[in-house]
Amino acid sequence: MAFLAVASLALTGCAASAEEPFVAPIPAAPTVTVSPPVNEGFVAFLAAVRGEALEKGIRPETLDSALADVQHIDRVIELDRKQPEFTLSFDEYLGRIVSPSRVAEGRRKLAENRALLTAIEKRYGVQPRFVVALWGIETGFGKNTGGMSVVSSLATLAYDGRRSKYFRTELMNALTILDQGHITPAAMIGSWAGAMGQCQFMPSTFLKFAVDWDGDGKRNIWTNRGDALASAANYLSSEGWADNQTWGRAVKLPKGFDAKLIGVDTRKTMHAWGKLGVRSADGKPLPSRDIQASVVLAEAGTGPAFLVYDNFRTIMKWNRSTFFALAVGHLADRIGGK
Repeated sequence: MAFLAVASLALTGCAASAEEPFVAPIPAAPTVTVSPPVNEGFVAFLAAVRGEALEKGIRPETLDSALADVQHIDRVIELDRKQPEFTLSFDEYLGRIVSPSRVAEGRRKLAENRALLTAIEKRYGVQPRFVVALWGIETGFGKNTGGMSVVSSLATLAYDGRRSKYFRTELMNALTILDQGHITPAAMIGSWAGAMGQCQFMPSTFLKFAVDWDGDGKRNIWTNRGDALASAANYLSSEGWADNQTWGRAVKLPKGFDAKLIGVDTRKTMHAWGKLGVRSADGKPLPSRDIQASVVLAEAGTGPAFLVYDNFRTIMKWNRSTFFALAVGHLADRIGGK
């Protein structure tokens, strides 16, 4: 937006003398505002989006407000094209994600929201420390939810063409959320990729799992802490979370351990893994609980090794990264005092 500064000239007590004839001031040149060039292709794309949305039953007035200020954001394309290569080791990654400051803040948030989290646990069966861990990793406990227009970001990515089908679907889902009245277009902000709110849900995830915890008729994962944390718990619960289990544990593998047994697709009981020589990280025998578990390595071929349970697999549905799932488990343990 261009802002014009207008200078006014006041002639106060300025009479011309005989020696100095009056000279009229030269009028200032008119200010010319140059509008950015119109991206005709993007304009046509938005028109097609509007037509599709109308066919899906989204109200015209919703589209009027949602699409009125949509812009093609070049920075979004830059970020999508130039995502940094993942070069951190597991220890480096864990040190950044499960930092002492985040652990300390996580414990404070757990204490501050104990009543809310206990009620959420009662309804969804997810231990509070895991909800707080995800909250901390995703948005720094709600402080860093992103600053971009979700509609503009998704429209940009849908128009771009590289993953247009996926992002066009997410754009339609975002318009549906707006049409349902959960948030306004101006307040629907998130990451450059369209992840939203304190739990960083994509619009499709929002429509499946976001909940109205306080019963005000809106699923507000942006500024309503109850809605946000309950939505995270509902996601985990809906994807198979077991409230009588944790996520896993660090283990030691025996020499000559069969590498073909490593991976989440191979499941055995704790007893069976113990018979194969797998031990707890401190060298003690594994617990005797009848739990199906898998051996995973944080870094392929090198370790460290972990024995993980079904809850670990559920965390990986949230983010399909072994590093991420292990970090959630470690942070949850530290927040919980382990």
